[in-house]
Amino acid sequence: MTFPLPLPLADPELAAALSARLDLVEERLRGAVTHTDLLADSASRHLVNAGGKRLRSLLTLLTAQLGEGQRPEVIDAAVVVELTHLATLYHDDVMDAAPMRRGAPTAHEVWGNSVAILTGDLLFARASRVVSGLGPEAVRIQAETFERLCLGQLHETVGPGAGDNAIEHYLQVLADKTGSLIATAARFGAMFAGCEPTVVEQVTTYGELAGVAFQLADDVIDVRSAAEVTGKTPGTDLRERVATMPVLLLRERVAAGGGAEDRALLAAIDGDLTSDARLAEVVAALGRHSVVDETSEKARSWGDEAIAAIAGLPAGEVKDALVAFADALVSRAG
Repeated sequence: MTFPLPLPLADPELAAALSARLDLVEERLRGAVTHTDLLADSASRHLVNAGGKRLRSLLTLLTAQLGEGQRPEVIDAAVVVELTHLATLYHDDVMDAAPMRRGAPTAHEVWGNSVAILTGDLLFARASRVVSGLGPEAVRIQAETFERLCLGQLHETVGPGAGDNAIEHYLQVLADKTGSLIATAARFGAMFAGCEPTVVEQVTTYGELAGVAFQLADDVIDVRSAAEVTGKTPGTDLRERVATMPVLLLRERVAAGGGAEDRALLAAIDGDLTSDARLAEVVAALGRHSVVDETSEKARSWGDEAIAAIAGLPAGEVKDALVAFADALVSRAG
């Protein structure tokens, strides 16, 4: 049985080919997180066993269809981006104090912060081992991506500086934390399938823009979807004082002289959210506010920019699938 595609594709032959390739990626991924050390093995397998959509791996396989998609290097590249993504999740969950991920307790809830962080480091090491077999250019790209992932997390943690525009700062954080790896996923696929540099450049730009759209859609989902749907605890960012796009838009409105309802909601967001019941109330109130609709519109705008970035690709089922991929990332927000 092949790994199910995380997104529907209109072309049945392309869907079948990608599903079969994802099966190979999944097999390789599970092998890559295996350790002889029992603790390292259990902790490394934790998020892999919890599931996941493998969106980044799928994108690598999809862009590879623009060239010689059956090359074995493409599978290695897809494993690299998925291992890197998994590693960031271990670290993110510690920093966000998130209790759930993919419907299961986060690693730090099971083994503690130190083990979770070190497990993330182990996965980065495994990703480095796999990427080393793809050559020095791939190693350089992976290193640059890792640097941007760290910078994005750093800038999210410290927040905008004096005089910085908070929304522009946040969008750069999203580009670094999320867009950079999705861009690399798209880039690796086309690159290792032997595509022309112009094609590689187009899909790389597409991936970064789609990554920002994806995260903006997540900002909507975080306040409008139940934990049973997302596999994560709603409102974690609010509790940890991480200002996502809806909150930033609300602050902008209040600063510009917003109404009493806006000020009351912002005061609640800035208040004590340690109680689960109180957090749920504030999440629900924010979810009803128009700033969430505005965030959804921003996600759609970034998704449209991603699609525009691949306008120069040849018409066909692969380009159609990339358009559908970007649309699906955004439509999750409703």
